[in-house]
Amino acid sequence: MNTQSRTITGIIAILLGLIILNGGYPNYILSTYGLLFIVIGIVIFLNKKEDDIEKIKSKKGEK
Repeated sequence: MNTQSRTITGIIAILLGLIILNGGYPNYILSTYGLLFIVIGIVIFLNKKEDDIEKIKSKKGEK
């Protein structure tokens, strides 16, 4: 995921979590899902290691 799509997806997940959390305040199950969406959104928003490209290590004797 590139930077722009990661930012958009993270913000949407955080906002969705806030909406669910706000709407489901008396219901603990909805509040749990809201918090889960917020945490997942923050992880997506702050994950920068996904953009790093790892070099392929070739094994000895293989072409």
